[in-house]
Amino acid sequence: MKLYYMPGACSLSPHIVLNEAGLAFDKIKVDGKTKAMDAGGDYKAVNPLGYVPLLELDDGTRITEGPAIVQYIADKVPGKNLAPANGTPERTKLQSWLNFISSEVHKGFSPLFNPTMPDEAKKFFRERLATRFAHVDKHLAGNDYLLGKNFSVADAYLFTVSNWASRVDVDLSSFSNVLAYRKRVAERPAVQAAMKAEGLLK
Repeated sequence: MKLYYMPGACSLSPHIVLNEAGLAFDKIKVDGKTKAMDAGGDYKAVNPLGYVPLLELDDGTRITEGPAIVQYIADKVPGKNLAPANGTPERTKLQSWLNFISSEVHKGFSPLFNPTMPDEAKKFFRERLATRFAHVDKHLAGNDYLLGKNFSVADAYLFTVSNWASRVDVDLSSFSNVLAYRKRVAERPAVQAAMKAEGLLK
């Protein structure tokens, strides 16, 4: 398998999950601006939309969209308990969290990275993100992870996007449960390994 990634982008989530799964994979780094790949070539020839992540299977099949990729990886190694079994209410809860993170948190951060976005609009998106993090913080008051006691692929995704907060002046300091959760996730060996491999940790 090959994982196409940009350091610190949302592709960090499947990178973490691949490490947690213990699966062998190659990492293909993509330049966010030029779309040049460190292995040579133009990433747009792989994914015409130009964004990451993309997981290429050994048979050439290409899977895009982080929530789909992490569920595929989890289902390859059911014994690792990275996702509940398909068809169960617990799996639906996982998918609910993945959708929430994708639409309400990930996409909430996106405008803040846009240098042409007016400050007034950025203020709106920061305030909206605060309501989303307040919701997560309340949930985490009684749970170690999003699904309860066990780490899942949704945690890799939430950890990844919440990493962006300090880069775009989103203040998480009032969300003590989120901060404690982020520390728990950050200490996982698979997370440490992915972040080191992407140059995010020394």
